Amino acid sequence: MRGDYQQLVDDISAALGAPATLEDRDFGLIAFGAHGGDDDLDLMMDPVRTRSILQRRSTAAVRAWFEAFGIARAQSPLRIPPDPAAGVFKGRICLPVRHRGVVHGYVWLLDDEQLAGLDLALPYADPRLAHAMETADRIGALLAAEARAGAELGELLRELLTARPAGRDAARGALREALGAAADGPLALVAVAPWRPVGEPDSAGEPERSAAPPDTGPGSMLAAQSGVAALCAVPDSLPDGSAALAALVRLRALTTPAPARTAAERLLRSPRAAGPAAAATAGIGTPRRGLAELPTAWSEALAAARAAGAAAGSGRRLGPVAEWESLGAYRALTALPADRAADPAVLRLLEPANTELARTAETFLDSAGQAGRAAAALGIHRQTLYYRLARVEQLTGLDLDEGEDRLLLHMSLKASRL
Repeated sequence: MRGDYQQLVDDISAALGAPATLEDRDFGLIAFGAHGGDDDLDLMMDPVRTRSILQRRSTAAVRAWFEAFGIARAQSPLRIPPDPAAGVFKGRICLPVRHRGVVHGYVWLLDDEQLAGLDLALPYADPRLAHAMETADRIGALLAAEARAGAELGELLRELLTARPAGRDAARGALREALGAAADGPLALVAVAPWRPVGEPDSAGEPERSAAPPDTGPGSMLAAQSGVAALCAVPDSLPDGSAALAALVRLRALTTPAPARTAAERLLRSPRAAGPAAAATAGIGTPRRGLAELPTAWSEALAAARAAGAAAGSGRRLGPVAEWESLGAYRALTALPADRAADPAVLRLLEPANTELARTAETFLDSAGQAGRAAAALGIHRQTLYYRLARVEQLTGLDLDEGEDRLLLHMSLKASRL
């Protein structure tokens, strides 16, 4: 399928005599074409196209500029002027990639002197542009078919992950039949949380801009995710009711989870990977062979994603992508019910007015109770540290010279971040 896209993009590049780039409707790179000639490569490229090719995604500013011209609703080619403020230094011609009235992606061409004579108002009057539009329609049909297939696999994956125990055998059997031989190989589950499902407004309150069917959002990105067998948004995955994305990734071996990490990093760059207060994070469950333990792997992946977010707030460097096996104490803490995470003794310390005291206590305990390390990490004098720790003891009634009291305070502070 990837080769089909590349051939079609190369066909457009050849027809118009200009390099073309194909992106999905979430601005993820699918393929790009080079045009041979005597032009200097630097003249054919600009920062937006370079970034799209190297990072496989356009920035939010670039996306906003292009979408402001109605590309998600366009029925014919559009000419878009440059906007240096958004990093768009050269104009573009956009060929909307549609199928049955639904936008599935965009073909982009740099609007230079080579294309200056194209009359976009009469796209089928110029045989070059007519050929490019017909090719874009063929791309749209391919993307639509891939989206449908991806949506069906995603629905089966979601059914397995959310089914009650009594219904898991049937859901597992249906997914195994759909996946074929891949169902019995080494697999890993990735969770990206939080995730904004198709149709929900973004963090700025903007509604969905494209007319895509409600269940094809994640599926349309399968082409850009090497090794991803199925994707689905899973509602109510997080304690606050937010959704998360599940990605089932094929591995070469149980001991090589690198494809899962690569998929997670790419998915985190999606505009749907976003929360109202913090950036999304990703987690990877322990790799398994076959589908038998996928619900357990999903619990692990979700826990790892939550722990990655919590650790980021405390300064611990789990990174935006965390693996279940590397979570340490968070493996136990993520299993706690949300309403039981904090011990009553610590509740006053967790009040907003005591944020600095809580941070001091957590840093002190993260430093294994070494005052010098903690004071240096906080950038304060040792005497200031001792004063704050005394205030923590007064608020909680705990004795920080006692190991069990330290453990209770440390775990409560970590759990509160979840």
